[in-house]
Amino acid sequence: MSAACNLADERLLIEAAQQDPSRFAELYESNFHRVYAFIARRVRDRNEAEDITAEVFRQALMNLGRFEWRGVPFAAWLLRIAANTLADRWQRASRSVEVAVDSVDGVTKCACAEAEVERRAMLFQLVDRLPPDQRLVIIRRFVDQKSLREISQELGRSEGAIKQLQFRALETLRSKVRSNP
Repeated sequence: MSAACNLADERLLIEAAQQDPSRFAELYESNFHRVYAFIARRVRDRNEAEDITAEVFRQALMNLGRFEWRGVPFAAWLLRIAANTLADRWQRASRSVEVAVDSVDGVTKCACAEAEVERRAMLFQLVDRLPPDQRLVIIRRFVDQKSLREISQELGRSEGAIKQLQFRALETLRSKVRSNP
């Protein structure tokens, strides 16, 4: 089955779920493993990964009426919700970290961990602001760890076009990261 056919089927599922929320189960089933894997790679605790995955699908169901079809797989929207949910949790966690006053080494480790959390949260937000086609290529390439060939087949574009989208996205991200020290 071609990528265009899959996208057309997915669009019909989304439209059906927007009309009847009980149809969301089909979207949930077809995207659960990808969303869970995305989250599980970023959190160490299985229970937390399950909780965050449930939260992502709850938010998706709540906001399904606002979803606009743009020819990009539904999973990209779900992964954006997941990235934002993770970033929010990391930011809340970094604010609530308690540091022992008598442990200088602990303060250094905590400061490094907090800086890393903030850096990742910023990166998720920057990726989220990329144009949809660039964002999708970055997610497929670096989150789903797909090859250029797999992405080109999925999107029905040449490998050269995918390389160009990846290059532009990475250049944009580099310049944004440099301007936000």
